[in-house]
Amino acid sequence: MKVLIADQFEQSGRDGLAAAGCDVVFDPALKDDALAEALVATGAECLVVRSTKVTAAMMESPSLALIVRAGAGYNTIDVAAASAHGVYVSNCPGKNAVAVAELAMGLILALDRRIPDNTAALVAGQWNKKEFSKAAGLSGRTLGLLGFGSIAQEVARRAQAFGMHLVVWSRRFEGQPDTDLRAYGIDTAGRASSVTIAASPAAVAEAADILSVHLALAADTRNLVNADLLGRLKPGAMLVNTARAEVVDHEALAVAVRERGLRVGLDVYPDEPAAAAAEFDFALARDHGTGLLYGTHHIGASTEQAQEAIAAETVRIVRSFRETGRVPNVVNLARQTPASHTLVVRHKDKPGVLAGVFAELGRGGINAQETENIVFEGAAAAVARINVDHAPAEAQLDAIRRADANIISLQLVAI
Repeated sequence: MKVLIADQFEQSGRDGLAAAGCDVVFDPALKDDALAEALVATGAECLVVRSTKVTAAMMESPSLALIVRAGAGYNTIDVAAASAHGVYVSNCPGKNAVAVAELAMGLILALDRRIPDNTAALVAGQWNKKEFSKAAGLSGRTLGLLGFGSIAQEVARRAQAFGMHLVVWSRRFEGQPDTDLRAYGIDTAGRASSVTIAASPAAVAEAADILSVHLALAADTRNLVNADLLGRLKPGAMLVNTARAEVVDHEALAVAVRERGLRVGLDVYPDEPAAAAAEFDFALARDHGTGLLYGTHHIGASTEQAQEAIAAETVRIVRSFRETGRVPNVVNLARQTPASHTLVVRHKDKPGVLAGVFAELGRGGINAQETENIVFEGAAAAVARINVDHAPAEAQLDAIRRADANIISLQLVAI
């Protein structure tokens, strides 16, 4: 299998792919049209990327069968185009959770203790203990979490170690306010740290001293942190976003910083440069940076530990696809197909039996959505279950029964 890596990728991962029997082409500079051309020229069956955008034009490569995002999010990949071309899209969820959680906590500590400003003053030859002694501290304060995936769970565990109270909102808990978070490794019995599941993002914002965002980008999360939500935070509260920039309305955020003294820690931004090093004019940092905004350069997942774990997971995904045809962590298989009925065919395990069944279905304009064929012990007989998009007429069922003497029985079941 030929694997094209069009992004920075750990040597251990490249070695692991080679050890798995893959022919690896490593060209991290490939982008846009050059990448589309390279996919065709190399005949790559698998494409591995991190931040490189994967467009619909790249799906035109006839050999491409799998795209692996060496990270958690996959918003840089045209998933709809991949699905239309029958290309698997897979990712590496949870492998960078600890790294991002550590950065989120670092931003929270920096905001509370103004660590960057302390350092800048010292470098500039200034001693200002009176000014920089002003800090609320974290113990006993309330951390609000929007989302409760693997990263938020790691943040929650670390916040509890600081003695913080937790208020959590996630769609997974909607209608289940009494969910026991011990199943997620959260201490719900400790006296120093209470844990509450909130009914809405608004309820989290109203309770939080610090609001940390851990939501994937989707149609219903875009600009979820808007003027209304920000207005529910206490004056001088903190907002930390290590998830996706588009989840936050940055115009409303600038107003909240200016008018209500909101303090902000960001690792993600609108219109980030595509290059690893570039000029970047972020108005909020330019206008309100000192003491109110601290930012990092979208480095949440960028620890050696995280990148090695992601590389190992990428190798596992590609190896599984090469050796079994199955793709771990695939994100673009249909959760529900148009199938309305299952055709159950018991048959002698002989060549051509199912070919005849599919031919009759095709003549009747019936599309098979999913198929499995299970062989009985001894391999003399088998049963095929074929999910179809509508019920065959009785005449079509009779034609299938007559198509091959090796068909033992036929049953139609509504799904």
